[in-house]
Amino acid sequence: MSENSHDGDSGTGSTPATDPAHAPDRRAWVAPLISTVVTLPLGLIALFIGGLTPMACDSCDGAAADRFDASFATAWTVLWIGLLIALAVLIASWALPHQLRFAARRVGLALAAPATVGVTFVAFMALVDWP
Repeated sequence: MSENSHDGDSGTGSTPATDPAHAPDRRAWVAPLISTVVTLPLGLIALFIGGLTPMACDSCDGAAADRFDASFATAWTVLWIGLLIALAVLIASWALPHQLRFAARRVGLALAAPATVGVTFVAFMALVDWP
């Protein structure tokens, strides 16, 4: 046997070519980090503004207060669910394997997290029946 042959090798001496898509991505942390720096403050601001929203109807009474309370309860639930979805998307962007073949998915998830916060906040503001 030659020096280059291995057990189970056909004797050709060839080694399987490594796929460049499976190569490690040295910059895999960049997109999730930028997304984290943007998404978390946006989410906290949205939560803070949402928490202050009930003060908009402090002077309301009767039917206006009932409409506001009913719409706020729904909108508050939507806000929380949307922020949890944004957090899950952000965690998914960090959790993807650090390989080049997942780079596009990682960037897409990293962009989707702050976009989810924005869409959720707009939905919250639209659902509240303002006095």
